[in-house]
Amino acid sequence: MRKIYFLLFISLLSYNCFGQDYKTQLAEHRKSYIDDFLKDDHSPLKKDDLPFLRFYDADSTYRVTATVEVLMNQAAFVMPVFSGTAREYERYATIKFILKGKPVQLALYKSVALSKNPLYADYLFLPFTDDTNGTITYGGGRYIDLRTGDIKNGSIVIDFNKAYNPYCAYSSGYSCPKPPDENRIGMAVEAGEKLFEGEKKH
Repeated sequence: MRKIYFLLFISLLSYNCFGQDYKTQLAEHRKSYIDDFLKDDHSPLKKDDLPFLRFYDADSTYRVTATVEVLMNQAAFVMPVFSGTAREYERYATIKFILKGKPVQLALYKSVALSKNPLYADYLFLPFTDDTNGTITYGGGRYIDLRTGDIKNGSIVIDFNKAYNPYCAYSSGYSCPKPPDENRIGMAVEAGEKLFEGEKKH
């Protein structure tokens, strides 16, 4: 009996340590994300705008492992944008995972233009919409950035806590892709970035 209690204690301790480490890692990720607004010459936000950025609290249940099916011979297509110039993308892979007990399937995309740049050739794009859009999160959906190197043994970790808003969520004049219908998640994804609360909000 003591051994069972000891193992249970160790399991809980390990879980708590992981939770603390994860919150620390996510906090560092978000700090870097916020700092990047001041480094980008085309940023829609200035220093005084940054306190109006809002995020859900860290929730490791929104960090899931998905199976990956890489697609072959996919024709390029134009992904619509909210305004500005549309860009060509290719469907790179389909991913499947369980989120909050429900099966989800989404597509990963590659930018045709970025694929030609050696610095960004491995970048993958995961745009999505969910039931929080237009109320708690930006109505046009959110994005997650990944890389082909994140795929290991046919799997990839998708962390919705790192979901972020397109620049269109803060100001007009930007060309932001609209998440395709196939990347609609039929539930509330209560993780990642929320609606911007500054004066620039639409």
